[in-house]
Amino acid sequence: YWADLLGLMVWEEMPSAYRFTRNSITRVTEEWIQVIARDSSHPCIIAWVPFNESWGVPDLPDSPAQRHYVQSLYHLTKTLDPTRPVVGNDGWESVATDIIGIHDYDDEPNQIAERYGLRDNASSLFQRERPGGRLLLLDEEGHAGRPVMLTEFGGIALAKDKTKTWGYSSAEDAADFADRYRSLMQVVRALPMLSGFCYTQFTDTYQEANGLLYADRTPKMPIEDISLATQGERQARDLQREYEWRERLMHIQTQQYHVEPRDYQLHAAR
Repeated sequence: YWADLLGLMVWEEMPSAYRFTRNSITRVTEEWIQVIARDSSHPCIIAWVPFNESWGVPDLPDSPAQRHYVQSLYHLTKTLDPTRPVVGNDGWESVATDIIGIHDYDDEPNQIAERYGLRDNASSLFQRERPGGRLLLLDEEGHAGRPVMLTEFGGIALAKDKTKTWGYSSAEDAADFADRYRSLMQVVRALPMLSGFCYTQFTDTYQEANGLLYADRTPKMPIEDISLATQGERQARDLQREYEWRERLMHIQTQQYHVEPRDYQLHAAR
């Protein structure tokens, strides 16, 4: 409800099974169908993700059965909801997907820039790079022009108690945390290969101290600075792109739901 109301985009992912068994196949499939039926009416949801980082399908490169399982849930999801993109297995070892989601926790911005810096470097990326020690693509289509996103990255930890917490890398203090985040985002925002990104993570949770906010939702740096570092300085071209996207969305809504443009004006006035 609050995500719908506030406009927070949700990338909905199924909790992972631990092993590949008949029981796990049955339970995940049945529960995933229930999840889609329960949540598909929420406009905040922008993508479905039945598998993450090959959890529950640990032998994807060598097991046709496991690849078929991921492919089947991808197609099942597209059948139940043809309106949203589906990421069959997010992070790596993709066998069926609308978006190539990559998890890369390299804490050196220069290395991130080198790895993803050139749009025409995609073939080299998918053939040679191994974020997390895994192949990025397993399907025969290859990149095939699909959008590429960093769907997990960052993971910079800043904790009040460093003895019981964890992160992919650690900041010494709040100033170091802010510098690291700004430097990383400055690089990621400028990468031409990427169609989008999702930073890890929004808040601390349990032992994971790599949030932008503490678990009590206190920001680790001023919230205005987080916003600026994430989206960068607003330029005239950004405003023009936003305007074009709004016009395009309004046109699609008008065509799909036969809503007259004046109705948008009335809602805006209310």
